[in-house]
Amino acid sequence: MKNISKLLIIVAIIIGVFSFTPLGQTLFASASSVSQKFRVLNDMINLLNENYVEDVDWDKTMEGAQRGLMEALDPHSVFISADKLDKINENFRGNFEGIGIEFDILDNYITVITPIASSPSDGVLYSGDKIVSIDGNSAFKITREEVFTTLRGEKGAPVDLEIARPGHKELLKVTIIRDKIPIYSVIAKFMLDEKTGYILLNRFSATTSNEIFTAIDELLAQNMSQLIIDLRNNSGGYLDEVIKVVDSFLPGGEVIVSTKGRLKNANEIVYSRNKKHYYDFPVTMMINRGSASASEILSGALQDLDRGLVVGETSFGKGLVQRQYDLRDGSAIRVTVARYFTPSGRLIQRPYEEGNSHDYYVDIYDEEYGHIDSSKLADLPVFKTKSGRNVYGGGGVTPDVVLHKPETFTRDLAVVRGNSKRPFFKYASEYALKHPELSHEWETFRKDFSFSQSEMDEFYASLDSIDVSIEKLHDDEKYVRLFLKSELASKLWGRQEEYHVRIAQDSQVIEAMQYFDKARAIALEGGYALASQ
Repeated sequence: MKNISKLLIIVAIIIGVFSFTPLGQTLFASASSVSQKFRVLNDMINLLNENYVEDVDWDKTMEGAQRGLMEALDPHSVFISADKLDKINENFRGNFEGIGIEFDILDNYITVITPIASSPSDGVLYSGDKIVSIDGNSAFKITREEVFTTLRGEKGAPVDLEIARPGHKELLKVTIIRDKIPIYSVIAKFMLDEKTGYILLNRFSATTSNEIFTAIDELLAQNMSQLIIDLRNNSGGYLDEVIKVVDSFLPGGEVIVSTKGRLKNANEIVYSRNKKHYYDFPVTMMINRGSASASEILSGALQDLDRGLVVGETSFGKGLVQRQYDLRDGSAIRVTVARYFTPSGRLIQRPYEEGNSHDYYVDIYDEEYGHIDSSKLADLPVFKTKSGRNVYGGGGVTPDVVLHKPETFTRDLAVVRGNSKRPFFKYASEYALKHPELSHEWETFRKDFSFSQSEMDEFYASLDSIDVSIEKLHDDEKYVRLFLKSELASKLWGRQEEYHVRIAQDSQVIEAMQYFDKARAIALEGGYALASQ
């Protein structure tokens, strides 16, 4: 009863204080039913407290009410509980403090999948290492949550580890000094051929623009003359960061994005400022139904301004801008404060029904979502690019070129890839131990290496504890070989090389490379003086 009394007092105070704020006075003046709603809420709390069959868990119940309040607004206004907020913020800050490993729990021990580049573990721990003890305490049967609490910590704090390393009979003792660990937005960057650069971007965090600039400069140093930016399944992130990235591809004075909302400071038109620039080579951007928010601002802006060619399928369609407001109990709300518009004036927000976020998200899994035909285009609002090309609004960024759907593999292979024992990783780790000579020459490995059929049979035999059809895996052998080779590349060199192996056989990337003449022609029509090839 004591807890409910406190809750009612808090509700009463909120009502009283809120009614004297300018916003509160406006709401009460324009909609007198608001105060009635508060009273109904108060009645509900009393009735539940007095009549519910069990004692009410008010922390859980009120959190549910907070979530419901936000969900009724739109699919992107959300309540974030205190226990989840730190993790979410961490993903977009661009760093955390710890030792710097990607790991999994295999055979009941922390197993290093790969050390994070430039982290304290880089050059100290290696793929396949098992952490046997942490600061003298056994790490056997450790949980994932315990891994985070024991290995993360303040910068400068040491942690003593005992390591079981494949090929070593005795345990290795190492001390690692914790430091800031970067969380990269640019997952991979490399040359696909002698002139085509490739950048895989998975989010827009606080460090994304600097990562992009570094990646492009490195590729230019390798004689890149055309660039693919892969935004597939990039769910977005910081608006300020995507603006910096778009700005870098444009001369000064171009509209990058505009926002419109109820608040005066939510209305803005952002122009390019002619700072660091990359506008002398053609750009192709790859998108799919998982590309949302900031990735749609990038692809939509460069498409509207004829600076880049967009290929793939129609993007997610998130044209709403959120601001995060921290609450006193450590939780937060993200509130939609504006809609954003591409340079041509397109609102790319997909239609939604208030309070029905389930259908809004489920729709993108529809087999035909993103499919484009003339009948669909006829129903969409038409806008014009800088040079007068038609582009379309009404929900997502519509690509200039529709790519064929990515190739798929059988359920049996998906089961093997998703198995908790990580059979691809295990086999590759053991293979690398037996063949250290492979690590001497990356280019030879990338171009020429292939597993023998007897080695493939050996891998299939290692799957005897997994309920899959080996016959069906034989049907997917092209992909089995690809995943094994990419895991081996990761073991021998790192994540960059792992993605290089996979992307080189990505059917959509291969197809996208065919359209650089079109990207170049569009850019020239838009008035960009591209370097001659």
